[in-house]
Amino acid sequence: MRIGIVGMPNAGKSSLFNALTKAGAEAANYPFTTVEPNVAVVPVRDGRLEKVAETLGAHPLVFETIAFHDIAGLVRGAHEGEGLGNQFLANIRETDAIVHVVRAHEDPNVVHPEGRVDPAADIDTIETELLYADLEQAERRIERVSRQAKSGERAAVAENQWLGQVIEALREGSPARTVPPPADAPDAMRNLQPLTAKPVLYLANVGEGETEVPPEIAQYAERAGARAVAVSARIEAELSELDDEEASAMRDDLGVPESGLDLVVHEAFKLLDLIQFFTAGEAKEARAHAIERGTTAWGAAGEIHSDIQRGFVRAEVVPWNELVDAGGYAGARERGTLRLEGRDYKMADGDVITVKFTP
Repeated sequence: MRIGIVGMPNAGKSSLFNALTKAGAEAANYPFTTVEPNVAVVPVRDGRLEKVAETLGAHPLVFETIAFHDIAGLVRGAHEGEGLGNQFLANIRETDAIVHVVRAHEDPNVVHPEGRVDPAADIDTIETELLYADLEQAERRIERVSRQAKSGERAAVAENQWLGQVIEALREGSPARTVPPPADAPDAMRNLQPLTAKPVLYLANVGEGETEVPPEIAQYAERAGARAVAVSARIEAELSELDDEEASAMRDDLGVPESGLDLVVHEAFKLLDLIQFFTAGEAKEARAHAIERGTTAWGAAGEIHSDIQRGFVRAEVVPWNELVDAGGYAGARERGTLRLEGRDYKMADGDVITVKFTP
């Protein structure tokens, strides 16, 4: 899972990145500090897997990961190359979702590139640049596809019609996600890779002691069908320098019980509609796997290993809490909470699965 952290220069992106990953990406009070995208792979700690491993005596623990991409600030005119914008827009295309950091604090020591703090205007600036970039991309793509469509090929005809609808929507200020891809051209969205089709989490970078998303950001997110959270990048950066016990105590004092990383990860999973299942053996590895909601046992087997998927016979499935409560697999069998499921079983969040397969 690749998450791009974007926003205006000095919105707090690199400070947030430092706090989330402790990777030390350079943060400075001037635009374009981050010219190349900083990438850090962060484990997604899950207490459920820890309890399963403790119950079974499983080791080591292998958590899922998120790759955070700290992408340099966008400015007005980025789609035309302003502020090295084209390079940064290309970096965003490589991500699965976007965390849009919006400055929502008044700190005279931090320069705003447009000389004022206006969260709604900053969001509009970024969204407009993404729309323009997608429009240019779609207009270039339709030139090629329209020539292919003249042959009468069904997929090309369908994609050509869809691109026309996308271009019309973008010109009217609507994102590409509002135009569903055609059934006859299932690869159309992937061919275009529109920025405005990516799921978005608006992250309000608030001041110390603030925990609520400002109304203007919350309203924007609601209109866009997106999610929004509030995090103080400065506070998170300070807490990241403390050990876990000290940080936890300070969070309690500040009334911020959940770390910025945990909050962003939690929202990112919701954003992409992901769930996790676990594989674990007694005195063997315990591992978390992220999958899309609705994935079948056969699809989950493919996440474990392609050979296991090819030889799939059946799956032994037990909810993580039932496994822990029963003290292990033997107890779960005795209680009847460990079930045999076929390839079409839809995985539930927190399932522990053992796949029986033929080599």
